[in-house]
Amino acid sequence: MLRLKALLFTGLMMASSGQVLANEPVPTLERMTQSGTIKLGYATKNIPFSYLDHKGEPVGYTIDLCRRVVDLVKQKLSRPDIKIEFVERTASNRVVLLNDGSIDLECVSSTNTEERRRSVWFSYSHFITSTRFVTLKSSGINSINDLAGRTVVVTKGSTNIAQLNTINREKSLYLALVQGVSINDAFDMVTQGKASAFVMDGILLASLVANSQNPENYALSADTLSEPQPYGLMLRKDDVGFRDAVNDALLTIYKSGEINDIYNKWFMTDIGPDGVNLNTPMTDDLKAAFDNPVNLGG
Repeated sequence: MLRLKALLFTGLMMASSGQVLANEPVPTLERMTQSGTIKLGYATKNIPFSYLDHKGEPVGYTIDLCRRVVDLVKQKLSRPDIKIEFVERTASNRVVLLNDGSIDLECVSSTNTEERRRSVWFSYSHFITSTRFVTLKSSGINSINDLAGRTVVVTKGSTNIAQLNTINREKSLYLALVQGVSINDAFDMVTQGKASAFVMDGILLASLVANSQNPENYALSADTLSEPQPYGLMLRKDDVGFRDAVNDALLTIYKSGEINDIYNKWFMTDIGPDGVNLNTPMTDDLKAAFDNPVNLGG
């Protein structure tokens, strides 16, 4: 009887162990080799990082960067036949889509923060920017203190929410905080007078203003709500092999100088649906990040 119970217990433990192993995610490099595809997350209106061109195809700075990363990873795997599958993601669902396997690499403009690294990992940094706010010039808002008592919009799922809440508390600004579904939605709220300011990464605000119908109507704050913060390509946590492959590819792109051509294409020349030039030279902080990449991702 005791022997039978022992056998039953052993069988149950083996079945349980097998179920756990079956539920463990397949490492991305292994899955790419098996399926012949890699799934890249993109955004539709995140100029100049990721947006749709007139043909409805994803383009942008991080899209180009991800395409080159995939090229180099395919060489590493000796699998030139691996295809790219683009999957649309939003600011609010990007982490979920990464962790459930819907996307393998997010190619947009996600800030690398300690809080996010609890759920995902990041590649080497590919951009650095500070948080600012945009207003209508007619509002007379020139500083953070001028926001006191005003309605301020942020986007759902952004790191800017925590930054704004901290400043609101520290400065007793008594802000009315609302959340937009997307950066375009939030920007429209300022345009329509539904919010006095939109708090977001400075480079994205500059792009929204430059691509608006009346850029002269807006003012981008000189005040910043954060220190310069890095963007990275997001990938699944604990996938060491894929993270190292992505970082090795980025290191090749950075050290070869190819990154300069990719950067200048999207920040120093005419782009987008209206041929706008953002005229944003590479900062010293970003040059240093390219010269000496640091693993901040996990």
